[in-house]
Amino acid sequence: MEYELLGWPPDGPQLRLDHERFSYAGKFVMTNTGKAVARADDGQIVAAVAFNEDRTDADVLWLRYVTVDRDRRGEGIGPALCRRVRDRAVERGYDRLRIAVNNPFAYEALYRTGFAYTGETTGIAELILEYPTPTDGAETDWDDGNRYQAGLEAFRERDLSDEEERFLDSRRDGEPPARESRE
Repeated sequence: MEYELLGWPPDGPQLRLDHERFSYAGKFVMTNTGKAVARADDGQIVAAVAFNEDRTDADVLWLRYVTVDRDRRGEGIGPALCRRVRDRAVERGYDRLRIAVNNPFAYEALYRTGFAYTGETTGIAELILEYPTPTDGAETDWDDGNRYQAGLEAFRERDLSDEEERFLDSRRDGEPPARESRE
């Protein structure tokens, strides 16, 4: 697998992804976001991520859209791509990275890459995760396990597929997944 950072915001390249293979395909046509991709050995794009700076804090980079070819999901390609973007962003000087997730599978995958639940949600009920792990003020004393379970609990309150319910049940009262190191 080859991972490539194609450009930083606001001068990111335009990507045309097949909407039948990739979720959010239309979002990658915009040129105001940075982009990174994962390519299979044959050069074909199998995953992509779009990102941009926070509108009010230039030290924060938001990963906006992460998509993996429908036939390649579950192979760890998306998290590996996010780790690489994370590491390049830190090298570039961003203090924090944030991402909003809308399902427990993405939540778990991003947790493995070093992101953690902030306790916040977006206006469309996505959970906000941050790297490095957010520090809470004196008003909260979340340890990593409590923080992780709080995010899972937020998903349990939703209308879920059977697969999502089984996934969440398998993690009830469990420890957070092991964090994968920098690459």
